[in-house]
Amino acid sequence: MSGGSHVEEHAILEKEIDKGDFSRGGEASSELKALLRKLGINNTIIRRAAIVTYELEMNIIIHSEGGNIKAAVSSDEIFIYIDDEGPGIEDLEKAFQPGYSTASDEVREMGFGAGMGLVNVKNYSDQLEIDTAPGEGTSIKVVIAIK
Repeated sequence: MSGGSHVEEHAILEKEIDKGDFSRGGEASSELKALLRKLGINNTIIRRAAIVTYELEMNIIIHSEGGNIKAAVSSDEIFIYIDDEGPGIEDLEKAFQPGYSTASDEVREMGFGAGMGLVNVKNYSDQLEIDTAPGEGTSIKVVIAIK
Protein backbone atom coordinates (compact mmCIF):
# COMPACT_ATOMS: atom_id res chain seq x y z
CA MET A 1 0.00 0.00 0.00
CA SER A 2 1.95 3.00 -1.11
CA GLY A 3 0.84 6.17 -2.79
CA GLY A 4 2.34 8.44 -5.40
CA SER A 5 4.41 11.22 -3.91
CA HIS A 6 3.68 10.82 -0.20
CA VAL A 7 5.58 8.75 2.31
CA GLU A 8 4.99 5.02 2.16
CA GLU A 9 2.09 3.67 4.20
CA HIS A 10 2.41 0.50 6.23
CA ALA A 11 -0.79 -1.50 6.72
CA ILE A 12 -1.38 -2.28 10.40
CA LEU A 13 -5.00 -3.45 10.48
CA GLU A 14 -7.45 -5.14 8.14
CA LYS A 15 -10.79 -6.35 9.44
CA GLU A 16 -13.99 -7.67 7.89
CA ILE A 17 -17.16 -6.22 9.41
CA ASP A 18 -20.45 -8.11 9.14
CA LYS A 19 -23.87 -6.52 8.76
CA GLY A 20 -25.75 -6.46 12.06
CA ASP A 21 -22.86 -7.87 14.11
CA PHE A 22 -23.35 -5.59 17.13
CA SER A 23 -21.60 -8.09 19.43
CA ARG A 24 -18.29 -7.36 17.66
CA GLY A 25 -18.88 -3.62 17.19
CA GLY A 26 -15.87 -1.72 18.45
CA GLU A 27 -13.33 -4.52 17.87
CA ALA A 28 -11.59 -2.78 14.97
CA SER A 29 -11.29 0.51 16.85
CA SER A 30 -9.95 -1.27 19.97
CA GLU A 31 -7.40 -3.20 17.91
CA LEU A 32 -6.29 -0.04 16.12
CA LYS A 33 -5.95 1.79 19.44
CA ALA A 34 -3.67 -0.96 20.79
CA LEU A 35 -1.55 -1.03 17.61
CA LEU A 36 -1.12 2.77 17.59
CA ARG A 37 -0.20 2.71 21.27
CA LYS A 38 2.55 0.14 20.50
CA LEU A 39 3.85 2.51 17.81
CA GLY A 40 4.15 5.26 20.44
CA ILE A 41 1.58 7.59 18.89
CA ASN A 42 0.28 10.46 21.04
CA ASN A 43 -2.87 9.56 23.05
CA THR A 44 -4.87 12.49 21.62
CA ILE A 45 -4.19 11.25 18.07
CA ILE A 46 -5.00 7.66 19.10
CA ARG A 47 -8.32 8.83 20.54
CA ARG A 48 -9.21 10.62 17.29
CA ALA A 49 -8.34 7.53 15.22
CA ALA A 50 -10.33 5.27 17.57
CA ILE A 51 -13.43 7.50 17.40
CA VAL A 52 -13.29 7.66 13.60
CA THR A 53 -12.78 3.90 13.31
CA TYR A 54 -15.59 3.13 15.77
CA GLU A 55 -18.08 5.38 13.96
CA LEU A 56 -17.21 3.90 10.56
CA GLU A 57 -17.31 0.37 11.96
CA MET A 58 -20.77 0.94 13.45
CA ASN A 59 -22.00 2.51 10.20
CA ILE A 60 -21.01 -0.69 8.37
CA ILE A 61 -22.81 -2.82 11.00
CA ILE A 62 -25.95 -0.65 11.03
CA HIS A 63 -26.36 0.54 7.45
CA SER A 64 -24.51 -1.72 5.00
CA GLU A 65 -24.48 -5.29 3.78
CA GLY A 66 -21.03 -5.71 5.35
CA GLY A 67 -17.59 -4.43 4.47
CA ASN A 68 -14.06 -3.95 5.71
CA ILE A 69 -11.85 -1.49 7.52
CA LYS A 70 -8.17 -1.06 6.82
CA ALA A 71 -5.74 1.17 8.65
CA ALA A 72 -2.23 2.17 7.69
CA VAL A 73 0.39 4.54 9.03
CA SER A 74 3.21 6.55 7.54
CA SER A 75 5.73 8.60 9.47
CA ASP A 76 3.31 11.53 9.70
CA GLU A 77 -0.23 10.26 9.05
CA ILE A 78 -2.77 7.59 9.96
CA PHE A 79 -4.97 6.38 7.12
CA ILE A 80 -8.32 4.68 7.70
CA TYR A 81 -10.15 3.15 4.75
CA ILE A 82 -13.57 1.54 4.64
CA ASP A 83 -15.36 -0.17 1.82
CA ASP A 84 -18.85 -1.54 2.23
CA GLU A 85 -21.29 -3.44 0.07
CA GLY A 86 -24.25 -1.13 -0.32
CA PRO A 87 -26.76 0.39 -0.16
CA GLY A 88 -24.77 3.63 -0.43
CA ILE A 89 -25.60 6.95 1.18
CA GLU A 90 -28.72 8.42 -0.40
CA ASP A 91 -28.19 12.03 0.67
CA LEU A 92 -24.63 12.81 1.73
CA GLU A 93 -25.47 16.39 2.70
CA LYS A 94 -28.20 15.21 5.09
CA ALA A 95 -25.90 12.49 6.46
CA PHE A 96 -23.64 15.25 7.79
CA GLN A 97 -26.46 16.99 9.67
CA PRO A 98 -26.18 16.24 13.40
CA GLY A 99 -29.05 13.97 14.46
CA TYR A 100 -30.04 12.87 10.94
CA SER A 101 -30.20 9.08 10.81
CA THR A 102 -31.63 6.36 8.62
CA ALA A 103 -31.18 3.75 11.36
CA SER A 104 -34.19 1.54 12.12
CA ASP A 105 -36.23 1.92 15.32
CA GLU A 106 -34.80 -1.43 16.47
CA VAL A 107 -31.23 -0.12 16.09
CA ARG A 108 -32.12 3.11 17.92
CA GLU A 109 -33.69 1.11 20.78
CA MET A 110 -30.30 -0.63 21.18
CA GLY A 111 -28.73 2.81 21.67
CA PHE A 112 -27.21 3.27 18.22
CA GLY A 113 -28.15 5.35 15.18
CA ALA A 114 -28.17 8.78 16.83
CA GLY A 115 -27.10 10.47 13.62
CA MET A 116 -23.65 11.56 14.80
CA GLY A 117 -21.48 8.98 13.00
CA LEU A 118 -20.32 10.92 9.95
CA VAL A 119 -20.43 14.17 11.94
CA ASN A 120 -17.89 12.69 14.37
CA VAL A 121 -15.82 11.22 11.54
CA LYS A 122 -15.60 14.67 9.94
CA ASN A 123 -14.83 16.40 13.26
CA TYR A 124 -11.96 14.05 14.15
CA SER A 125 -10.40 13.79 10.65
CA ASP A 126 -7.87 16.03 8.99
CA GLN A 127 -8.98 14.80 5.56
CA LEU A 128 -12.15 12.97 4.58
CA GLU A 129 -13.05 11.58 1.17
CA ILE A 130 -16.33 9.75 0.53
CA ASP A 131 -17.27 7.91 -2.63
CA THR A 132 -20.87 6.67 -2.54
CA ALA A 133 -23.99 6.37 -4.62
CA PRO A 134 -27.49 5.06 -3.83
CA GLY A 135 -27.70 1.35 -4.59
CA GLU A 136 -23.92 0.99 -4.55
CA GLY A 137 -21.35 0.65 -1.81
CA THR A 138 -19.52 3.36 0.05
CA SER A 139 -15.77 3.93 0.18
CA ILE A 140 -14.30 6.33 2.70
CA LYS A 141 -10.73 7.48 3.23
CA VAL A 142 -9.79 9.34 6.40
CA VAL A 143 -6.42 10.90 7.08
CA ILE A 144 -5.33 11.94 10.57
CA ALA A 145 -2.09 13.86 10.90
CA ILE A 146 0.36 12.68 13.54
CA LYS A 147 1.52 15.96 15.06
